[in-house]
Amino acid sequence: MSPPHSAPLEVTREEGRRRAIEELSDPLYGDHEPSLIDRFLNWLGELLDRLAVAGEGVIPGGWLLAGVLLVVLALVVGLIFYLRPSRNRRAEVSVHQDEVRSAADHRAAADRSEAAGDFAAAVTERLRAISVDLEERAVIGPRAGRTATELAAEAARTLPGEAAGLHEGAEIFNDVAYGDRVATAESARALRELDVRLAAARPVVPESPTHDEGRR
Repeated sequence: MSPPHSAPLEVTREEGRRRAIEELSDPLYGDHEPSLIDRFLNWLGELLDRLAVAGEGVIPGGWLLAGVLLVVLALVVGLIFYLRPSRNRRAEVSVHQDEVRSAADHRAAADRSEAAGDFAAAVTERLRAISVDLEERAVIGPRAGRTATELAAEAARTLPGEAAGLHEGAEIFNDVAYGDRVATAESARALRELDVRLAAARPVVPESPTHDEGRR
């Protein structure tokens, strides 16, 4: 009676490439020109083809080649998940998506939304009010397309006492804008209180190095 044959290895070169292609078909990767990871997979496929041809009839049982394929597959999967778009790496949305209104108009819209329980709209309108108010007071310069993170970083240089609140407000806005966190009454209140503090804060103008040397 002949010994039973061992079960064939399930993960093959074709299976590894198929899994990688399915992962990359996620809409997050877009359908534009080949990305870096697309080019890498093409190069990897050609390399595996050459390894398969070179190993035919040379490697007993093909176990060494199978081991190489498994290692390469593990590296590819790890690379895919490392490069997979995430909230921290994707481009942030700008604070102003529509027509920019006055700070008073944005504040009024934020108040109405908060009173109606629409806390997501209250958060976005409140940060827009903060953005316009800081520009009107020349705390930050006017710039189209500014994100909440950029707004916080720029304003914190002139209003260092409110740096923590500015960054917290930007984080709340980003979480709400991306839908990663549901806006609450607390988050709307935090932005409203930040708006009040910023309106009363006095900008700090950093002294230039030349001015500092002149005083020595």
